[in-house]
Amino acid sequence: MQSKLVALEEGKDPATIIRTNQTKVFPLRILQFLLAFLGVGILFSILSMFTVRHFGFQNVVPVIQSTFQPYYGEPRSLESWIRPPSTLMHEMSDTELFWRASFVPRIKKYPFERTPKIAFMFLTRISLPMAPLWERFFKGHKGLYSIYIHSLPNNQTNLLPSSVFYRRQIPSQVAEWGMMSMCDAERRLLANALLDISNEWFVLLSEACIPLHNFTIVYHYISESQYSFIGSFDEVGPYGRGRYNEGMAPEVNITEWRKGSQWFEINRKLAIDIVEDKKFYLKFEQFCRPVCYVDEHYFPTMLSIQSPGLLANRSLTWVDWSRGGAHPATFGKADIKEQFFKKIFQGKTCIYNNQPSSVCFLFARKFAPNALGPLLEIAPNVLGF
Repeated sequence: MQSKLVALEEGKDPATIIRTNQTKVFPLRILQFLLAFLGVGILFSILSMFTVRHFGFQNVVPVIQSTFQPYYGEPRSLESWIRPPSTLMHEMSDTELFWRASFVPRIKKYPFERTPKIAFMFLTRISLPMAPLWERFFKGHKGLYSIYIHSLPNNQTNLLPSSVFYRRQIPSQVAEWGMMSMCDAERRLLANALLDISNEWFVLLSEACIPLHNFTIVYHYISESQYSFIGSFDEVGPYGRGRYNEGMAPEVNITEWRKGSQWFEINRKLAIDIVEDKKFYLKFEQFCRPVCYVDEHYFPTMLSIQSPGLLANRSLTWVDWSRGGAHPATFGKADIKEQFFKKIFQGKTCIYNNQPSSVCFLFARKFAPNALGPLLEIAPNVLGF
C-alpha cells in the first residue's frame, strides 16, 4: 500500500509501469523463436546434403543449358593470314570482294619469307585453246606464278587435275566488249589475285595470247622492271580526245584524257588502286560509252593521273593493227613460221628501265585455235620452251 502511494505521489501511472515490464519480456521470446528456427534450418540443410551424397537424389530445380557455342575458326597464326585461298570459287559479291582485296599492310617489311609471284589473268569468252602451249611455258616453275581465269558464267572446261589451269576459274559474269562490264571483269580478276599476298605482278591476257619467251626471261623482265607496262597516250584525233565527254570534269579534264591497250602488266600497288577506285569508275561508267570504249581509256587515264611515274607507257603484248579495222589481225595455222616471229623480234627498239632495249614484247595475240599445232612444233627453237 505504501508503494502504491509513492507512485501516486510521484505522478506515475500504474498502467505505464505494467507495459514497460511487458516490453522487456517480448523481445526475449522472439529471439528464442528465431534461434530455434535457425537451428531447424541448419539441421535440414545438413540432412539434405547427407541424403544427396549417400542416396544420389538430384535437385528438382531444372538447369537451363546455354545454346551458345564458341567459334573455333582457323588457328590464329601468321600462316592463317598469309595462306592463299584453298579454292578460287567463293560467294562474295563484287563489293565484298573488292573491299577484301583492298587490304594493305602498313608495315612494308614482310615478317616471313615471301617469294613474289606473277599472276597470269586470262580474260576469256571460251575455253583456253592455247592451254597446251601455256602448260609447257609454266612447267618447272611452280611457286613463281598464279593463274586466274574469268570466262562466261557456268562455262565448263574439260581440264585434267594435272593441268595448271584446273580449278583456276573465278566467279565470273558476262563481259561485253567496249562496255563497263569488261572493266568489271578485269577488276574482278585483279581482286581475286590480290587475295594471294605473294602475287606482286599482274598480267592480263586473253585466250588468244601466247608467250614469246620462256618463263625465266618473262619473270626476270617483269620482276626487275622499275615500271608497270600499260599504254597511256594523249591521242589528239577522233579516236583519242574525240571520245572525251565534258561530263568527265572535274575528275578528268580533256588534257588528262588517255588511251592505251587493254592488255597490261601492273604491280601490286596499281592493282589495289584499280580495285578500290570509285571516283573515276562512276565517271567512266556514265560518260564513256560507245563510241567511247571504256577498256581503252579507264585504266590508262586513272593511273596516269594518280601514278604517272610508275608507268612505262607501253604494253608487253604485241598485236598487228596493220590490216585496219576495229580489231587486230588474227593469225592461223598458215602464219606460224619462223619468219613470222622474226618480224616480231627483230627491228624493235623500246625503253626498259630508262635504257634502250631490243626486247619489247613478252606476249602476242591474236592466234586462232588451229595455230596450236604449229606453235607446239616451233616453240622449242623459236620461243625457247
